[in-house]
Amino acid sequence: MSKLARAIGSKSFDCPHCYAYSQQSWTSHITCHDGTGRHLYHLDSFYIAKCTACNNFSIWSAVNSTMVYPTIAGEILPNEDMPDDIKNDFEEARQIINISPRGAAALLRLAIQKLCIHLGEKGKDLNTDIGNLVKKGLPATIQMAFDNVRVTGNNAVHPGELNIDDNPDIARALFTFVNVICDVLITQPKKIAEYYDKLPENSLKGIEKRDNKNNSQTMS
Repeated sequence: MSKLARAIGSKSFDCPHCYAYSQQSWTSHITCHDGTGRHLYHLDSFYIAKCTACNNFSIWSAVNSTMVYPTIAGEILPNEDMPDDIKNDFEEARQIINISPRGAAALLRLAIQKLCIHLGEKGKDLNTDIGNLVKKGLPATIQMAFDNVRVTGNNAVHPGELNIDDNPDIARALFTFVNVICDVLITQPKKIAEYYDKLPENSLKGIEKRDNKNNSQTMS
């Protein structure tokens, strides 16, 4: 089982609180104290897993075998340079990933559609936008990341061969893809431009002169 995989009854998985890959102890009983003393209750529809690393609990539904608490994927953080409107969708997807992988996948598909607009595309047809970015030189690996999010998001809204609810780790992987896309297309160019601007002025003028010469030769 993948270290990221979490499933009801699993002996070990990545804790949603401390993020350590740790053993889990399971129970369907809780002890409560009220005014009359200490009482043991059986939970008919829920199971509780206790992390042996941090002693925090996660709560799971016995009806659909999904984790209902905590709901947020705390270990998944958005790229710092992600535009705010995209980051809002990313954060909303984080809030619901544990209770609705399909909903999270659909939100992340919307996020990359908005990202295409930031990259100069129309944002009306995601498949067309990705194709245009490929023509502009989009690296093959980033195209694959785009299409992973696009196709999985489509399946989330219109279920096909890929059942995201049966494999929530597929939806969790999309967060990484969105972050990678933002890193390659936004963060890396930003960092390169920052250091480029720090080059000596005479070097920048020499580069400009070289490029103008090359452009003139290309046009002739």
